[in-house]
Amino acid sequence: MAAHHLLLLLLAVLLPAAAMADPDPVQDYCVPDAGGHGRPVELALLPSYPCRSPANLTASDFAFAGVRAAGNFSGDTGFAGISVTPAQFPALHTLGMSFARADLSAAGGVNPPHYHPRATETALVLAGRVYAGFVDSGGRIFAKVLERGEVMVFPRGMVHFQMNVGDEPATVYGSFNSENPGIVRIPATVFGSGIKDGVLERAFGLSPEELRRLEKKFGPPKTNLREMED
Repeated sequence: MAAHHLLLLLLAVLLPAAAMADPDPVQDYCVPDAGGHGRPVELALLPSYPCRSPANLTASDFAFAGVRAAGNFSGDTGFAGISVTPAQFPALHTLGMSFARADLSAAGGVNPPHYHPRATETALVLAGRVYAGFVDSGGRIFAKVLERGEVMVFPRGMVHFQMNVGDEPATVYGSFNSENPGIVRIPATVFGSGIKDGVLERAFGLSPEELRRLEKKFGPPKTNLREMED
């Protein structure tokens, strides 16, 4: 009886974790045959495509050049990001991973607080000096300055951030243990998603004028919000 109860306990612990993880591959790889090889495909549609025949694949199908240069910088934050999932790099399909390049302009470029609901991230500093960290569910912050070649891990679902504290531009390479890690950007989610003004004013102790400034910075035009509410 004790062994039976132990088995049930193990199943209760392990099954939810297995359900939340990316599925294990059942073959070496599966580069989807979506037509128009080399073109981005919709991530949600990838499972519906058959795998290309291994006989027709070359090394080029497993190489990606889209992160050789920085993406487009935001004037407000000095941040440029390129996310790469199987939608951009089909060879990642079924491998349970994705990656990203983040560039931070000199003198304070920042990747604002955000989190990934479906993945843990490891962040490798390729260039520059970066102040990076995360906040756990107990409100404790773990942060330090990373030098070139150093790595930090951000556990899944933990709010984290990066800021350039050097005199030169910084580059960070992030790897995720999910093909679709997702991203929730805290400022845009809180002040740009259309949450009722009264909720935000009360929750953050903001005056209507202060809230207007934040919504103008992070939110869509008010006309769009009214259309969605209607």
